[in-house]
Amino acid sequence: MDLSNCTIGYGVTGSFCTMEKSKSCLRRLARQGATIVPIFSYNVQKMDTRFGRAKENIEEIQDITKNKGIFTIDEAEPIGPKNHLDIMVIAPCTGNTAAKFNLGITDSPVLMAAKAHIRNQKPLVIALATNDAMGANFKNIGELMNTKNVYMVPLRQDDYRKKPNSLVCDMEQIEMTIISALSGKQIPPVILAPVEN
Repeated sequence: MDLSNCTIGYGVTGSFCTMEKSKSCLRRLARQGATIVPIFSYNVQKMDTRFGRAKENIEEIQDITKNKGIFTIDEAEPIGPKNHLDIMVIAPCTGNTAAKFNLGITDSPVLMAAKAHIRNQKPLVIALATNDAMGANFKNIGELMNTKNVYMVPLRQDDYRKKPNSLVCDMEQIEMTIISALSGKQIPPVILAPVEN
């Protein structure tokens, strides 16, 4: 599928250890000619971590996409009435964000953007990365997998011995998940074999 005529909302939340892989995905989408609108959670906007500084991450993502980001709930809300996104991706999507979206909580720009977008009956792709996926968050993830217009990037246990509840998506499959979601289909299989450490 040609993504050159596709407008993608790209929400970025605070699974900072997967940020570089998310940026690599953004570069691939940009090379395909997609119009990408970055949307930043409040934590991504303000938290400096061992995986990078907030300001530098935001500048790099805006440079890759060639678009100014969405930084506030007020800026995200018009995504609904304007109806200008073909698809929205949250990559990485923390367990916190997934749980709040499942429960209808919209207290960040990414959550407001997702809520505003999905009201238009268009696909939302979730690229999950969370240490509590198979713990406290398992029920939320299960419900999201059964929610109309929500599609999951295939995921796996990334360290089943030291972090048995952790699941991280395969960021290399974001593009194929987008293409499949635009056709109304979930890319299979959703659950991949675990990483051997």
